[in-house]
Amino acid sequence: MRNHFQPGNALDFIAPAGGVVSGKTVKKGGLIHVPSTTAAEGVAYSGDIQGVFILDSATSQAWTQGDTLYWDDAGKVWTKTATSNSKGGIAAYDKLAAEALGKVLLVPTI
Repeated sequence: MRNHFQPGNALDFIAPAGGVVSGKTVKKGGLIHVPSTTAAEGVAYSGDIQGVFILDSATSQAWTQGDTLYWDDAGKVWTKTATSNSKGGIAAYDKLAAEALGKVLLVPTI
C-alpha cells in the first residue's frame, strides 16, 4: 500500500515549555501520550499514544478494570473524575485507592 505512512502506535512531537520526561503522561492538543525519552523544550521526541502503561494516578480513588479514565492535566494524574479533565484511557487492571500508580490502557479519542 503506497499511502501507508506509519503504524501509528507512536508519533513524533516537539517538547513543550519545560520539556518532557520519559514515562510521564503529556497532553499536547487532543493527543494524550507517554514520551519514550526525556526531551528538553523544543527537542523532538517520540510519544506512545496506545498501549498499557504504569502511570501516576489519583491516590484517593480505587479503579476497577474497565473503568473510563481521564487525564487531569493540572494535577498530572489519571483519575475517574470527568469534570475539567480529558478522556483518554481505560483502567487495564484494578487499583487500590492508596496506590499512587495505576495501569492505564491509552485510548486515542476524537
